[in-house]
Amino acid sequence: MTTYAVLLPGDEATWESASEEQRAAMYARHGEFARLLEERGHQITGGAELTHSRAAKVVRADGVTDGPYAETVEQLTGFYTVETDDLDDLLEVCGLLAGPDGVVEVRATVDHG
Repeated sequence: MTTYAVLLPGDEATWESASEEQRAAMYARHGEFARLLEERGHQITGGAELTHSRAAKVVRADGVTDGPYAETVEQLTGFYTVETDDLDDLLEVCGLLAGPDGVVEVRATVDHG
């Protein structure tokens, strides 16, 4: 099995201004995503929703600064780690989280073992 990181970039301003109904719908999509992965034989091995990027700490050789690494419209808002032997099917299920106008990045992790 290969482990993949499913990275969830998004616009934090859109999330902050979302109504309770919009947030509930997004959480429901994540629930459906998890259900479909399990049903299709994929295994979620980790993941989390991340706090707002304004709470990030950036560590560089010359010290620590507050805020996100880069000023961009989209920030990393969360991630999953998923073990699977079927990347094509994983990508299909990830389409649920991307929705009609979003994006999801899927990358294999490196096994040094």
